[in-house]
Amino acid sequence: MSADIAKAPDIVIIGSGIGGATVAAGLAASGAEILILEAGRHIEDRPENRDQRAIFQRGHFRPKETWYEAGGPGFNPGNYYNVGGNSKFYGAVLTRYRREDFEEMRHLDGISPAWPFPYEELEPWYAKAEDLYQVRGRLGEDPTEPPHSNDYPHGPVPDEVAIAKVRKRLRDIGLHPYSLPLGIDIDRWLAKGKTPWDAHPNSFDGKMDAETAALAAALEYPNVRLQTGSRVTRLSTAPDGKAIEAVHYISDGAEHSLSPKIVILSAGAVQSAVLLLRSADERNPAGLANRSDQVGRNFMNHNSSAVIALSPWYRNDSVYQKTFGLNDFYLSDGEGGPPLGNVQLLGRVSGAILKANMRAMPEWLLNQVSARAIDFYAMSEDLPSPESRVMVDGDRILLQWVRTNWQAHLKLVAKLKTVLKKADFPVVMARAFDKRTPSHQCGTVRIGNDPKKAPLDVYCRAFDHPNLFVVDASFLPTSAAVNPALTVAAQALRVADHIAGEELQ
Repeated sequence: MSADIAKAPDIVIIGSGIGGATVAAGLAASGAEILILEAGRHIEDRPENRDQRAIFQRGHFRPKETWYEAGGPGFNPGNYYNVGGNSKFYGAVLTRYRREDFEEMRHLDGISPAWPFPYEELEPWYAKAEDLYQVRGRLGEDPTEPPHSNDYPHGPVPDEVAIAKVRKRLRDIGLHPYSLPLGIDIDRWLAKGKTPWDAHPNSFDGKMDAETAALAAALEYPNVRLQTGSRVTRLSTAPDGKAIEAVHYISDGAEHSLSPKIVILSAGAVQSAVLLLRSADERNPAGLANRSDQVGRNFMNHNSSAVIALSPWYRNDSVYQKTFGLNDFYLSDGEGGPPLGNVQLLGRVSGAILKANMRAMPEWLLNQVSARAIDFYAMSEDLPSPESRVMVDGDRILLQWVRTNWQAHLKLVAKLKTVLKKADFPVVMARAFDKRTPSHQCGTVRIGNDPKKAPLDVYCRAFDHPNLFVVDASFLPTSAAVNPALTVAAQALRVADHIAGEELQ
């Protein structure tokens, strides 16, 4: 094993997704020597990036990896390993949690617990994250919108004509469609190719992802370095089992180790938990940061469905489509009942995309269907449960996902079908996403005030290890029912400020 102790940086960040890249951007000006270890490589600028048959039918970008259901068969997960993480493929929806999401909220299937701090604590960092990710949006359209101290950096991405017509129909029947806050420079994106950006990889084409926004900002500083093709295999502790003494990784087939002052783990909600569990030692037999026995538990993955509305009288000639959402059923079902969730447009679904799940149908016919359809994404909160968990069995990753709040999601889909039919779409179909589609995985290494109930404190530092921070979607104590990327980014900036002010002095 190669020991790189003599040239160890001050901080090692494991992973370059939203959490890792954003905390790097927040720490870059501190002057600390920062090394980001990324298991994957850069996404190259290739024709497959905009080839929907390659992406959806052939699975060109899917990882060559198998996870296993606990006690069941294997499956190919939809998680990506590249610079920028899953954000390279995301829909660039950069939404704040609602203020109520930080409070205890009763759902149809149980309680969503309160965060260890209120919305107001994170609000200034939301504003900074919106600036870093150059968010496009408009305040005042969404009745559930929390207070903002700043306006969005840019105005909203415009509706295409066919989409503006549907927004008006929904408004005319009493709903409140709002402009999605998006991290996308639409002119740059379309200049490269007339496709949606949702689920399409980004190679500096105008999507503001972890690489193109946060990591690019961090790497402007000479004290920040990125090292790709470096897969971290375990963390080892000092003899007393407390401080992280070394980060062990494999690069080009060789084993290496580093001993930084601070380790920031940002490998994603599944892989961060896996690394902590696989780093078990004599002093920490259940895994690192796991005195609470909560590492890997409380795995959450949004309950979500694609909902496609068709009408023979509607013509959808849009390219990207994904510009508005609905929160009319977010804080209640619209009739005083429990919350149901968020609705937003999907990226434009073409015949080539539909064929990935309808192999027997000719693509030309599916294109005819797509031309008369508009596509939505319905999303409901998955509640934390200790029995929903990530585990390891040797080299295997085991996922035991116990869905919660599913009846609320079915009610949301039913509500959406009803309003779309009122909006002159006589045929509405829905298809639920399963575990092969990562719908905002989170919660496996959550923050809290009590070390008996949570692995991390409110600044994402492990209660058990003074120099270990976990900064990615695994820290989220609740999934809410909105896209989590901006909340992860806001907390990453908050944690970076704390580390620079308290840990590096």
